Amino acid sequence: MGEAPKLLYINGFPKYGHDETDHHLITNNYDHDIPWYEEVIDDDLKWSFALNSVLHKGISDYQEIALLDTKRFGKALVIDGKMPSAEMDEFIYHECLIHPPLLCHPNPKRVFIMGGGEGSATRESLKHNQVIEVVDFCKKYLITNREAFAHKKLDLVINDDKAELEKRKEKFDIIVGDLADPVEGGPCYQLYTKSFYENILKPKLNENDIFVTQAGPAGILTHREVFTSIYNTIKQVFKYVIVYTTHVPSFADTWGWVMASDQPLFIGSEEMDKRIKERINGELLYLTGDWFHSSTTMNKTLSQSLQNETHVYTEENARFIPGHGVAYRL
Repeated sequence: MGEAPKLLYINGFPKYGHDETDHHLITNNYDHDIPWYEEVIDDDLKWSFALNSVLHKGISDYQEIALLDTKRFGKALVIDGKMPSAEMDEFIYHECLIHPPLLCHPNPKRVFIMGGGEGSATRESLKHNQVIEVVDFCKKYLITNREAFAHKKLDLVINDDKAELEKRKEKFDIIVGDLADPVEGGPCYQLYTKSFYENILKPKLNENDIFVTQAGPAGILTHREVFTSIYNTIKQVFKYVIVYTTHVPSFADTWGWVMASDQPLFIGSEEMDKRIKERINGELLYLTGDWFHSSTTMNKTLSQSLQNETHVYTEENARFIPGHGVAYRL
């Protein structure tokens, strides 16, 4: 058994200030006895959840944060009106985000996590026995991840991801983008740009580096919102780039991830399963070698869109998914 990797976890949520009623968050249009959370998927499409209660809400200069107790998906985190994590199926998203890069890397020791305020990315990373090191809101209210927040291998830093990564002198084997979606007026869109990848992120990676990021909706009708653009942007910076997708029920869509390196990323299904057995403490609920390789095969429409995409994500020419951050409303 190898020594566990060093994990540096950066909380992408600024510390929230005061609670504030948000009349756009909760609606009672369906049943006056049951509160509902309503998320805008697109201008003409909404996704609604019946609630048991609103457990907590907070607001900062940059983001609105809420924790809801939903009837279908359990506790759910909401940031700027978007749900990045729900208790019942968050393991799908976080296993897909964390384990492929750590398993594809020959010997990961140091991991830098951008975002991931609820601690689930940290929890999955700490399952790897190679890693040696690794918010107020999520530490207090997401009880299931308290052990991850308290782990001695965790180096928790509450700061702006871009500024923190830029000032760090050390390099990392894995950098993870567990970021909020790029919404207009939100704080995260700059962390999807070519200049950030090229000038700040990549110089902090070691020779056998791997970068992975969540890349937004990747469904047949939604993949051109940001998924293909993020892929094409990363392709300008790294030599080897892989995309993979899967359905996440609470997101009401297929979701996408992009993994990149200057070293070949591909390992066979049998080798991935072997590394899962050798490196990971505990049981994975979703990811296997065969599943991962199947998830990298796109349907015809997505394949053509990825191949034909020309947009490069910049601060001046950003793409956004439907929804608005706090700054947009101010």
